[in-house]
Amino acid sequence: MRGLSLAAVGVLQAVANGYEYGFDVIDATGLPSGTVYPALGRLERDGLLRSAWETEAAAHAEGRPARRYYRLTAAGRRALAEERERVRALLPSARPARVRG
Repeated sequence: MRGLSLAAVGVLQAVANGYEYGFDVIDATGLPSGTVYPALGRLERDGLLRSAWETEAAAHAEGRPARRYYRLTAAGRRALAEERERVRALLPSARPARVRG
Protein backbone atom coordinates (compact mmCIF):
# COMPACT_ATOMS: atom_id res chain seq x y z
CA MET A 1 0.00 0.00 0.00
CA ARG A 2 1.16 3.51 -0.80
CA GLY A 3 1.77 5.78 2.19
CA LEU A 4 -1.19 7.71 3.55
CA SER A 5 -1.35 11.48 3.70
CA LEU A 6 -0.68 13.17 7.00
CA ALA A 7 -4.36 14.16 7.16
CA ALA A 8 -5.46 10.54 6.65
CA VAL A 9 -3.08 9.36 9.36
CA GLY A 10 -4.46 12.03 11.69
CA VAL A 11 -8.01 10.88 11.00
CA LEU A 12 -7.08 7.22 11.59
CA GLN A 13 -5.32 8.16 14.83
CA ALA A 14 -8.33 10.16 16.02
CA VAL A 15 -10.68 7.22 15.36
CA ALA A 16 -8.21 4.87 17.08
CA ASN A 17 -8.28 7.24 20.08
CA GLY A 18 -12.06 6.95 20.35
CA TYR A 19 -13.23 9.96 18.34
CA GLU A 20 -15.97 8.17 16.46
CA TYR A 21 -17.94 10.65 14.34
CA GLY A 22 -17.10 13.49 11.98
CA PHE A 23 -17.36 16.52 14.27
CA ASP A 24 -15.47 14.61 16.96
CA VAL A 25 -12.65 13.89 14.49
CA ILE A 26 -12.62 17.54 13.39
CA ASP A 27 -12.26 18.65 17.01
CA ALA A 28 -9.56 16.07 17.74
CA THR A 29 -7.42 16.82 14.68
CA GLY A 30 -8.04 20.50 14.10
CA LEU A 31 -8.53 19.70 10.42
CA PRO A 32 -11.36 21.38 8.48
CA SER A 33 -14.52 19.49 7.55
CA GLY A 34 -13.52 19.71 3.87
CA THR A 35 -10.50 17.55 4.72
CA VAL A 36 -11.99 15.21 7.34
CA TYR A 37 -15.16 14.06 5.58
CA PRO A 38 -13.48 13.19 2.26
CA ALA A 39 -10.70 11.40 4.21
CA LEU A 40 -13.29 9.38 6.16
CA GLY A 41 -14.92 8.38 2.88
CA ARG A 42 -11.63 7.35 1.25
CA LEU A 43 -10.47 5.44 4.33
CA GLU A 44 -13.76 3.56 4.44
CA ARG A 45 -13.63 2.88 0.68
CA ASP A 46 -10.12 1.50 1.12
CA GLY A 47 -11.23 -0.81 3.93
CA LEU A 48 -9.34 0.96 6.73
CA LEU A 49 -12.50 2.16 8.46
CA ARG A 50 -16.07 0.94 8.64
CA SER A 51 -19.08 2.99 9.60
CA ALA A 52 -22.64 2.64 10.80
CA TRP A 53 -25.40 5.18 11.27
CA GLU A 54 -26.95 5.45 14.70
CA THR A 55 -30.71 5.05 14.90
CA GLU A 56 -32.92 8.05 14.28
CA ALA A 57 -34.56 7.38 17.65
CA ALA A 58 -31.23 7.73 19.49
CA ALA A 59 -30.43 10.97 17.69
CA HIS A 60 -33.96 12.32 18.17
CA ALA A 61 -33.76 11.59 21.91
CA GLU A 62 -30.76 13.97 22.05
CA GLY A 63 -32.37 16.52 19.72
CA ARG A 64 -29.83 16.28 16.90
CA PRO A 65 -29.33 14.65 13.50
CA ALA A 66 -28.16 11.04 13.35
CA ARG A 67 -24.40 10.50 13.52
CA ARG A 68 -22.31 8.18 11.43
CA TYR A 69 -19.91 6.33 13.72
CA TYR A 70 -16.53 5.09 12.46
CA ARG A 71 -14.34 2.23 13.67
CA LEU A 72 -10.92 1.03 12.55
CA THR A 73 -10.81 -2.30 10.76
CA ALA A 74 -7.96 -4.76 11.24
CA ALA A 75 -6.45 -3.37 8.03
CA GLY A 76 -6.83 0.14 9.44
CA ARG A 77 -4.97 -0.81 12.62
CA ARG A 78 -2.15 -2.32 10.53
CA ALA A 79 -1.98 0.72 8.24
CA LEU A 80 -1.85 3.08 11.24
CA ALA A 81 0.98 1.05 12.80
CA GLU A 82 2.90 1.12 9.49
CA GLU A 83 2.41 4.88 9.15
CA ARG A 84 3.60 5.46 12.72
CA GLU A 85 6.80 3.58 11.89
CA ARG A 86 7.22 5.52 8.66
CA VAL A 87 6.92 8.82 10.53
CA ARG A 88 9.28 7.66 13.31
CA ALA A 89 11.88 6.81 10.69
CA LEU A 90 11.76 10.42 9.49
CA LEU A 91 12.39 11.91 12.91
CA PRO A 92 15.95 13.00 13.64
CA SER A 93 16.09 11.02 16.90
CA ALA A 94 15.27 7.82 15.01
CA ARG A 95 18.31 8.13 12.73
CA PRO A 96 21.86 7.53 13.85
CA ALA A 97 23.91 10.68 14.21
CA ARG A 98 26.29 11.40 11.40
CA VAL A 99 29.90 11.62 12.52
CA ARG A 100 31.61 14.66 11.09
CA GLY A 101 35.32 14.67 10.93
